[in-house]
Amino acid sequence: MLKNKNILIVGVANKHSIAAGIAKSMSGLGANLAFTYQNDRLKENVVKLANEWGSDICLPCDVADDSQIENTFKELSKVWDGLDCIVHAVGFAPREELDGNFLDVTTREGFKIAHDISSYSFIALAQAGKAMMKGRNGSLLTLTYLGSQKTLPNYNVMGLAKASLEASVRYLAASVGKDGHRVNAISAGPIKTLAASGVKNFRKMLSYNAGRAPLGRNVTTEEVGNTASFLSSDLASGITGELIYVDAGFNVTAMGSIEETES
Repeated sequence: MLKNKNILIVGVANKHSIAAGIAKSMSGLGANLAFTYQNDRLKENVVKLANEWGSDICLPCDVADDSQIENTFKELSKVWDGLDCIVHAVGFAPREELDGNFLDVTTREGFKIAHDISSYSFIALAQAGKAMMKGRNGSLLTLTYLGSQKTLPNYNVMGLAKASLEASVRYLAASVGKDGHRVNAISAGPIKTLAASGVKNFRKMLSYNAGRAPLGRNVTTEEVGNTASFLSSDLASGITGELIYVDAGFNVTAMGSIEETES
């Protein structure tokens, strides 16, 4: 389904990350993959994972640095003659912003960081990758969460940043549609990842989500990965500007099981 498609995945941190689930799925469907790592501390782990997925392309890229983003595509253009898809799996807010009452813990600096890393970086990658994607009918894909639409304990400023990210999906879709490119977002249910562990009481959130979701469970990185593969493939050629939920149906419910509530 993805044979001969060149795909850059930004945001793999470890084998448990959602980005890893996406990479595994895309690799299995024939994609040519390239990866970035934020810093030297993460490099060895990303290189090892990339090798497992048949790739030897790993480039340094701190998405807070425009020069590193530009250099990523400069180096990538030396090994690929074009790019079909960019997967943006990046989100960050200072830990202290994700613990406590929203009004009490939110700071100007934390707000700026969360929006810069979690939202603006998607636009920056799209800008820098535009030349390589020319004429390819490409796909831009990002990851979001229900906290952008509904309030969730301790998610705080990340909810605002994800709302901004989702708005950028719509504006980017309108902006690059004339070039044949599509832009979509996956809103994944809570998954035990390194990034999610920064949210206070995340384990309780997992349990609550599983109890309320229509499927009665949480989703896996593999399920999110398969959806990402579909959205990046020609099978999804008519889909753009969309937010696709992969959360076992949690987003459609207003109340969990009454029997469970009574017990």
